[in-house]
Amino acid sequence: MNVKAAVVTAKEQPLVIENVEIDEPRPDEVQVRLVATGVCHTDAIVRDQWYPTPLPAVLGHEGTGIVEKAGSAVTGIAPGDHVVLSFASCGACANCISGHPAYCADFAMRNFGGARKDGSMAFRAEDGSAVSSHFFGQSSFADVTNVAERSPVKVSETAPLDILGPLGCGVQTGAGAVLNVLKPKPGSSFVLSGTGAPVSPACLRPWPRAPRR
Repeated sequence: MNVKAAVVTAKEQPLVIENVEIDEPRPDEVQVRLVATGVCHTDAIVRDQWYPTPLPAVLGHEGTGIVEKAGSAVTGIAPGDHVVLSFASCGACANCISGHPAYCADFAMRNFGGARKDGSMAFRAEDGSAVSSHFFGQSSFADVTNVAERSPVKVSETAPLDILGPLGCGVQTGAGAVLNVLKPKPGSSFVLSGTGAPVSPACLRPWPRAPRR
């Protein structure tokens, strides 16, 4: 199936809206049509290759959408479900089993490797060349994407998908730091600095280059 995606074609270059071909979801994947996606600074620094995700690539990791297809081995998620997407994890290592999937032993490859475990990529350019996929388990800068079964979280059909994207990264990162590390007690106070994550309809237009530190 041909879809539009915002593709990083080269280091430190603006994203380009291109037609790409997406393959069929694997047995342990679901295919999601994106409604919106948040924009995280991590997308910008990966575009600039601070993290060496293979290019060209479809980035984006705060997606929301509606499930169109579910693989034969998928349970708990079905076509028509409204979902928020998040990072990928194996679900089998000690950290995942103990409730800490953000520290999955295979986190780097599953989220920054640009491909599935078998090396295949979900996207192809019009000339047939491979385009990195599964960024942070999702690659949400596309009209449609394939994600691992552990990535989507089902939400109510009345939930506002157009603003829920940052739950997949920015909100859970900030809330996790407060609730799991700071652990404020009732009645205590702390300072929160920052304006939060912007949300844009899929696909995105290019945004400014991230400043070098």
